[in-house]
Amino acid sequence: MNDVLWRLRGALIVSVQADDGSPMRDTGIIAAMSRAALLGGARGLRLRSPEDIRAVRALTDVPLLGLTKQAQPGSPVYITATPGEVRAVAQAGADIVAFDGTDLPRPYAVADLIAEAHACGARAMADISTLAEAHAAYAAGADIVGTTMSGYTPHSPQQAGPDFELMRALVGAGLPFIAEGRLNTPELAARALATGAHAVVVGSAITRPDHVTRWFAQALGASGDRSS
Repeated sequence: MNDVLWRLRGALIVSVQADDGSPMRDTGIIAAMSRAALLGGARGLRLRSPEDIRAVRALTDVPLLGLTKQAQPGSPVYITATPGEVRAVAQAGADIVAFDGTDLPRPYAVADLIAEAHACGARAMADISTLAEAHAAYAAGADIVGTTMSGYTPHSPQQAGPDFELMRALVGAGLPFIAEGRLNTPELAARALATGAHAVVVGSAITRPDHVTRWFAQALGASGDRSS
């Protein structure tokens, strides 16, 4: 493991993002939430735009995982899908560039994105959905993979909870990984680390109050339906 990944060993990485159209989709708010996450014990942050990365980089020297989310013509891939996006994220101050590492139809090969990240002095993290994609990402030169995309590709399990089966398969194959995806309680995050994750990313449960509010509202609505 290189130095920046070693610093993240056993760490909580907080994904500080807001959807387009959300009142939280403001760089000043993202920076404030990042500071709050750091005060709470986060040892890394995952951020979704060069603007957010630059703002947060000015506040802290913790490892930053950077990405973009941009629709691509003719492709379902939208997480850091082009070398230009990789470069923009790295130049903004991200230590690790996260990108879609699945085998979905894509505008650029995984190897091209990894090469660009390395050329910019950043590490490359492939967000994958299956064990086969993890093997392919490492073969292409990725520094780490994340379970981020499990459940978001048609060929991965569609389930409400985290993909612990994928995590166990990665451990069995000797492939280091960062756990991410539906780890929305402290118990699930701790279980992911105990399963063998190098680090754990938690996002919505910490930094998306609109999502968390929806969980409660839907639960109360369901409860009301049962009692009617």
